[in-house]
Amino acid sequence: MDFYRFRLPGFEHAYTRSPRNRAYVAILQVKRKSPGDLEEQTREIHELIRSASIKMLAGTRAFLPHPSPSHFVRQGKLTQIRDEAAQAGADILIFNVDLSPNQAGNIEAFTKIPVIDRTGLILEIFGRRAKSREGQLQVELAQLEYVLPRLGGLGTVMSRLGGGIGSRGPGEQELERDRRKVRRRILQVQSKLQDVRRHRELIRAGRKKKNFKTVAIVGYTNGGKSTLLNALTGAGTLVEDKMFATLDPKARMESVNGHRNLLFVDTVGFLRDLPHALIKSFHATLEEVAEADILIHVLDAADTHTMDLHRAVENVLRELKAAEKPRVLALNKADLLDVAQKKRVQELFPEGILISSKDRLGLNHLLFQLEKMMESVNPYQPLS
Repeated sequence: MDFYRFRLPGFEHAYTRSPRNRAYVAILQVKRKSPGDLEEQTREIHELIRSASIKMLAGTRAFLPHPSPSHFVRQGKLTQIRDEAAQAGADILIFNVDLSPNQAGNIEAFTKIPVIDRTGLILEIFGRRAKSREGQLQVELAQLEYVLPRLGGLGTVMSRLGGGIGSRGPGEQELERDRRKVRRRILQVQSKLQDVRRHRELIRAGRKKKNFKTVAIVGYTNGGKSTLLNALTGAGTLVEDKMFATLDPKARMESVNGHRNLLFVDTVGFLRDLPHALIKSFHATLEEVAEADILIHVLDAADTHTMDLHRAVENVLRELKAAEKPRVLALNKADLLDVAQKKRVQELFPEGILISSKDRLGLNHLLFQLEKMMESVNPYQPLS
């Protein structure tokens, strides 16, 4: 399998491959949830592919109530995928589901085309987006833990064809060396991230001593969190119309009503069914959400699946043990809505505040609600 696309330390020269960016996409639905669920999954994987700068040549969609334990996809569908991908000239297969290492290896052996699943695609994007040392460490840890159980599938890449049945040839020895190398690197990265966590704890302790209040901006990826941070603080954070444009958290201080110092923190975007491995690897960053005094949940009000996006963010907050945090719901991109649409989204989320981060509309109302909530959470104390 094509897992050395992640350019892991120590592997760059031994197994370098040409970039693969022409994809055949298999969108598979295991459980029927709602009529629009398959459409939402399709839209999400298309956005992920676009954000990874991969060209989608062709694809298929299917409902699989009983996935194959060995290949996930049954042979008839897999044959279709292989033939259509070859005809389209695809050099990578992308699946919108998470595959086991065994399933991914078997699919690649059958189709003779490298395979990447949903988590692998997200990691590909993360690897391109991380700029800070902390972000790069977190991405590397996630990639290493993703690759380790899949190294066995690289036998065709690393094989030296030694011995017969039951023998331990040079290829297997090389595989064991690579596994040890990955495990050692995981321990090294985990140690460095522990230092990052301790450093962040010291920073948060210093904020509390100075009576700073932290407001974490959370929301579904590409919902406008960075734009809102810029509008509230003039931070100048990078804004792109791509998923996971912001991986490294940005913190900016701002005074509200001239008497309170608030620290606004932009966080990595959430995703429906965010892989547990990513939550674990990005724990140092996501702690900012769990430790914040208040959350601003930025929801794309112009999206046709606002309820699904809202539910996905709430699910991630529960995983982070932050579901009980006081929060303000900011219904963003109101500039794209007409009167009827605004009324509808306000009926869906009566507690929400319609804003436009881009046009700076509704921000005074948002800050007023934030101020009221801050007073109720922790009454104002003058700075010493």
